[in-house]
Amino acid sequence: MKPLATLALAAAMLAASSPAALALDKVSFGTNWFAEPEHGGFYQAVVDGTYAKYGLDVTIVQGGPQANNLLLMIAGKIDFYMGGNMIQTYAAVEQKVPSVVVAAMFQKDPQIIMSHPGEGLDKFEDLTKSPIFVGKEGLASFFLWMESAYGFKEEMVRPYNYNTGPFLADKKSAQQGYVTSEPFAVEKQAGFRPNVFLLADLGFNTYATTIETRQDLIDKNPDLVQRFVDASIIGWYHYLYSDNAKANEAIKKDNPDMTDEQIAFSIAKLKEYGLVDSGDTLKLGIGAMTDERMKSFFDKMVKAGVVKADTDYKQAYTLRFVDKGVGLDLRPK
Repeated sequence: MKPLATLALAAAMLAASSPAALALDKVSFGTNWFAEPEHGGFYQAVVDGTYAKYGLDVTIVQGGPQANNLLLMIAGKIDFYMGGNMIQTYAAVEQKVPSVVVAAMFQKDPQIIMSHPGEGLDKFEDLTKSPIFVGKEGLASFFLWMESAYGFKEEMVRPYNYNTGPFLADKKSAQQGYVTSEPFAVEKQAGFRPNVFLLADLGFNTYATTIETRQDLIDKNPDLVQRFVDASIIGWYHYLYSDNAKANEAIKKDNPDMTDEQIAFSIAKLKEYGLVDSGDTLKLGIGAMTDERMKSFFDKMVKAGVVKADTDYKQAYTLRFVDKGVGLDLRPK
C-alpha cells in the first residue's frame, strides 16, 4: 500500500475511534428542587457541550415537592442525584441505603438565619432570645447544631411554612432561609435588606449540593462516574466565570417562575459568599472534599445529637473522583 493511502487509512481509523465518533453514554441526573441558579453548573455543562465532550448525553430530571429523585436514583431509574448536605447522607448510611457522595459542588451550605436590622438583632448571638421561624426539617438538623453550638432554645421556635409574612410582621423575629433566595424575597416585598447570617461561616461546615450515586455504579462503571464529575466541575467554572446566558435560559425553560432578577441575585451571592469556589477548591478544584472536613462536621453532628456516634460516616462519601485540580485553569487570574 502506498504511504499516503496508509496514512489516510490510519487517520480514518483514528477518527472512527475518537470519543466524538462514539455514541454518547446516556446519563440522567436528578436535582432536589425546581431549576434555579444553584443548579447552574449542571445546566451549563449541558448547553455548552461540556458533557458531550466527555462522552455523555445528560438529561436533567427536575426535582420539586412532588418528586423523589433520590428514591429514583436508589432504584436505578436515574444515575446521579443532587443531594442537599451531608446530614442526609449520614442518614442514608444509618438506613443502609447504598448512596455515596462523589463530589461536593458547594463548599458552603447556603442555609442562613436572617433578622430585621436595627432591632437589637444585629449579631448572631442576639437571636438566641428572639422568636425564630424554622421548618420541621431544620428543627431536626441545623437547629440542633445551633442549640449545641450557640445556646438556641427550641421553645423560641415558631413554625416556618415557607412564607416570609410572619417574619416581616414581627420585627423582633428571625427566620431561616437560603442566602441565594429569601433575602431577595424580603427586599422585594418589604424594601429592606435583612441581616444575613450564613451558618457555614459560623461553624456549620457541611458540604452541600453534592453529587450522589449508587455504590454499584461506582463499582461497575467508575469511568462514567469520573467523566460526569469532571464535566460537572467544568460546567460550574464556566457558569461562574464565563457566559452563562444559555444556561440561564435553560433554567427558565424548566422553571418558568424563575426571573432574570432572581437569577442575577443568586449568582451574585454564589460568588460573594464563595459557596462554590472557596477554601479547598482554590488548590484542589471545584467539587473538593477532604477527610478532615468530613470528620469535623460529623463530630459536630454527633455532639448536637443529629446523628449516632457509631454511624460509619466514611461510607457516606469517597474522594476517588475529586481533588484532582480539574478546571483550575478556568478560574480568572
